[in-house]
Amino acid sequence: MTRLRLGPIAQDKPVRLSVELPASVHHDLVAYANALAAESGATALAADRLVAPMLARFMATDRGFAKLRRQSGSKERA
Repeated sequence: MTRLRLGPIAQDKPVRLSVELPASVHHDLVAYANALAAESGATALAADRLVAPMLARFMATDRGFAKLRRQSGSKERA
């Protein structure tokens, strides 16, 4: 089985954010949630729970963003 990049979803205090996604992105997000649940042996996972960890992983691995943060001297999260 393919190893997914996103690991277990941590429990955290949520901040409400509303976004509109194209239907194709939502479909893929649901498919990813199902694959992640199957890989971890967990019960079904709500697709909306994946958005924050995916964004966090994306920003953590974006070299350009890391460089900007280093240049600004800020490691704080807004």
